[in-house]
Amino acid sequence: MKQWPLRFWMAGIFLLAFTQRSPAPLIYSPGEGWRYEQYGTTGSWTRTRAKDQLDVAQQAYDHKDFGLALKASRRTVNQWPFSDYAPRAQYLTARCLEAEKQDEKAFKAYQKLITQYPKVENYDEVVQRQFEIANRFLGGQWRKKLTYLPIPPSMDETIKLYDQIIQNGPYSKIAPQAQMNIGAAHEKKFAQDYAAAAKAYEKAADRYADEKAGVDALYKVGETYNKQAKRAEYDQSIAAQAIGTYTDFMTLHPADPRVPEAQKTIDTLKTDQARGSYDIAKYYEKNHRWQGALIYYNEVLLKDPNSRFADTARQRIDSIKKRGSLQ
Repeated sequence: MKQWPLRFWMAGIFLLAFTQRSPAPLIYSPGEGWRYEQYGTTGSWTRTRAKDQLDVAQQAYDHKDFGLALKASRRTVNQWPFSDYAPRAQYLTARCLEAEKQDEKAFKAYQKLITQYPKVENYDEVVQRQFEIANRFLGGQWRKKLTYLPIPPSMDETIKLYDQIIQNGPYSKIAPQAQMNIGAAHEKKFAQDYAAAAKAYEKAADRYADEKAGVDALYKVGETYNKQAKRAEYDQSIAAQAIGTYTDFMTLHPADPRVPEAQKTIDTLKTDQARGSYDIAKYYEKNHRWQGALIYYNEVLLKDPNSRFADTARQRIDSIKKRGSLQ
């Protein structure tokens, strides 16, 4: 029995002698999350003043130690959110996330910066960086779910990013192109949404009419209606909208180098319209519905009197009239 106190005493000496070999502790800090700290280094990167903590973040960022820079910059914002050093720390947080290819989180971090600190000196640069992130997703970059799991790009989510950029500055330098890119994103959807794309381009054309982006947007409206008209061959209203838009473009910007192409497209659309009316007229004539046939043969002449369908339409009109009995 007398050996037990000796054994406890020896065990205590052993534990004290080898404490430094114990596993690294798991530490939780509000706003920073869980982290491991090796013995003797706990708190080695933490500081008691905002400026000093920001210095740790900046030095780590300059040395491309983005993990440490991210922890230090986040701690600066969380511990001293109203200090003069918080805006720079939030900016470094976003830069670190962007450097680590976590673009969605970086975008949100930039947004937090300009929302909480709207007078930040590099406001324009921050919005530009958001724009570049959105452009990467528009270009097909995959997103990351749960930080690391890659998932295919979503044009709907990309549109939300551009919407936010425009809200941040509707008349900023990049806002016109952001609005244009919303139209492009609608066109790049798996099921291309030309109607929504046309509305997005129209908005850009109206809002930025005096800028180059506004001119380009008006032309894109015509292009989008043209694509939509090809998809719905007999939807005469869509073809008419395309023709009307191209006509407006040619009238407002007669010196634009795209005018000849616009005129060529108008001619093609009018021929397509004439063909559509011609096909409908043939259907009515085949079913002995002479009045309807006459109406649509005449539309062929109205829509494109010089088309290859015009001469035949004139002949059919004469033939039907000679019947002397229209039903």
